[in-house]
Amino acid sequence: MNWHLHFLGVGAAHATALGASAAVLERAGEPMLLIDCGPGTLDRYTASYGTLPDAVFITHTHMDHVAELEQLFIRLWFDPVRRGRMRLFTHAALVPWLQTRVADYPGALAEGGVNFWEAFQLVPCSRGFWLDGCWFDVFATRHHVPGTSYGLALDGSFVYTGDTRPIPEVLARHAGGAALVAHDCGLVGNPSHTGIDDVAREYPEALQRQLLLYHYGSVADGDALAARGFRVAMPGQRVALLAPAAPRVDAG
Repeated sequence: MNWHLHFLGVGAAHATALGASAAVLERAGEPMLLIDCGPGTLDRYTASYGTLPDAVFITHTHMDHVAELEQLFIRLWFDPVRRGRMRLFTHAALVPWLQTRVADYPGALAEGGVNFWEAFQLVPCSRGFWLDGCWFDVFATRHHVPGTSYGLALDGSFVYTGDTRPIPEVLARHAGGAALVAHDCGLVGNPSHTGIDDVAREYPEALQRQLLLYHYGSVADGDALAARGFRVAMPGQRVALLAPAAPRVDAG
């Protein structure tokens, strides 16, 4: 069975030409899980797959990662087959922020009588979640303030950090073997994001070889990162993954 990570967009919040950072885990050529749903993500998704996602994981609630949840609500609500069935996974700590930033606007529909969350199957989690027989680990990252951003790992296959500063102790646990590590990285770091100098300082060479960098600021920035010897994700790129390991006995 073939596994791929399809990058719909790879840009930082201001890098609209690169698309909002979002990726799709594919199994045997079929979409399994959309990671994040920022501006333009749904159009890129439907252009690739001809349908809406069946499952979405939200890393954090900055608008470049959640802005199209409102549009997804509209599309799901008026699709009686999908309404209430699309699974939306996120860490339980983010549910109040999703409620505040996305779901609590008065009048989900102009006609009234509709609750925002009725369009979704909201699945809060803490350590991780099950999806189609696979266990996905969820882990805290370092972005903005503690408890507001989370990454995702499928054991033996891939890690997707979401927005983060360097997290060497976390990746030491979740990125063993030859798993791909899709990592937030720009040319220059800041208190919420990793810079390429941070990568060189914080991560051992073996882990650096596993990295695939995304969430950078421009095409020129991506070229500069590649010139430093790092792999850089491009919009629309599909990257082959190793098949995941069997779920651990303590999973779930």
